[in-house]
Amino acid sequence: MNNLLTTPAISDKNREKLLWLLASATFIIFFQAYMIAPLIPSLATTFGVSQQLTGILIPAYLIPYAVSTLFFGLLADRFGPTSIITASLTAFVALSFFTSTAANMDQFILWRFLTGVGSSGVIPISVSLTGRLFSFEERGRPLGLLFGAMAGGAAAGSTLGVAVAPVVGWRFLFIGLAILASIALLLLVFGIKKLRLPKPVTTGITLTAIINGYYNLLAQRRGLRTYFYVFCNGIFHSGVFTWLGLYLKDNYGLNEWQIGLALMGYGLPGFIFGPFIGRAADKNGRKRLLPSGILLSALSVGLLALHLPLWMACLLITILSLGYDLSQPLLAGIVTDLGKNQPGQAMGLNVFTLFMGFGLGSLLFGAMVPYGWAVALITFTTFQLTIALFGFKVFKRETNKI
Repeated sequence: MNNLLTTPAISDKNREKLLWLLASATFIIFFQAYMIAPLIPSLATTFGVSQQLTGILIPAYLIPYAVSTLFFGLLADRFGPTSIITASLTAFVALSFFTSTAANMDQFILWRFLTGVGSSGVIPISVSLTGRLFSFEERGRPLGLLFGAMAGGAAAGSTLGVAVAPVVGWRFLFIGLAILASIALLLLVFGIKKLRLPKPVTTGITLTAIINGYYNLLAQRRGLRTYFYVFCNGIFHSGVFTWLGLYLKDNYGLNEWQIGLALMGYGLPGFIFGPFIGRAADKNGRKRLLPSGILLSALSVGLLALHLPLWMACLLITILSLGYDLSQPLLAGIVTDLGKNQPGQAMGLNVFTLFMGFGLGSLLFGAMVPYGWAVALITFTTFQLTIALFGFKVFKRETNKI
């Protein structure tokens, strides 16, 4: 499948406006995604089910999200990225309203599943579009902004979501986010019309072309190792974060408000420093920053297993977030360069591997929790530490000179 879309000749001002609108939509989607995990204890009580069953809300969203990105990536290459972004954001708005009507946990899980399917075209295609609008040498800053929006949404969702839910109820959280997403959608539609981006011209989508496209991405050693690290990093970070709320409740006796405050640092590093990290990658390359971020994440979780004072646990959670911000956006930058001729498919595969890792990680960590928090945390630390040490060799040629 040969995508012949060239970079639109648009002004830097309009390019920045589009970038900020995409970042706003990204923030809202990640807010909703990350507000669920800290609410697991209270949702279990509300619906009268076990915390293990309630925990299925996370993979029920993440795994279909991952699978759907493969199709959205292909559709974006065929029909254009902006069409897929607006359609997917529309689905997010509708399904968020429907989720607020859930009468039991089975319905809640179903709506989360459908939301994962419908909304999965916004973020990966936004990242892919950024790869088209910015050269590899200047791509770090806009990618840093998008991933900073993800981090900011994660921080706000995990903190404000769990803090506001006892006051307004979890249903209003979904309604409120649907309203905000509707506003972002309208602004995005008008913004895209003003840009008048050209439609892509393709040679057609066939099964052979699709298979060859994925083969071309994975046959490269650079591509295979990058997607492998995306998957492993997703397993680690989602596995740990999904269960942090329960960890804080069990080990420190925190209530919902206190859990929200304890998680306040998660996402803040990326929200504040995301563009700066991106510029550092543009200037110095990714060969040291990327594995250093993976290593930092491993060390922070390893120390959480020691049951340190609460203030230190909060600091370690913030450092864990910084480790993600130093690794995942940089991996995405490599992916955008890998898929120059098939950007939607390349980014679709990236998000597929990431969110499959997210879903698997939450399941694996949850399965280890009954054996003790130390067992789960140390096991995940060992895993992340191993790939971090290998990463310094694997990414030694990842400079900004491609």
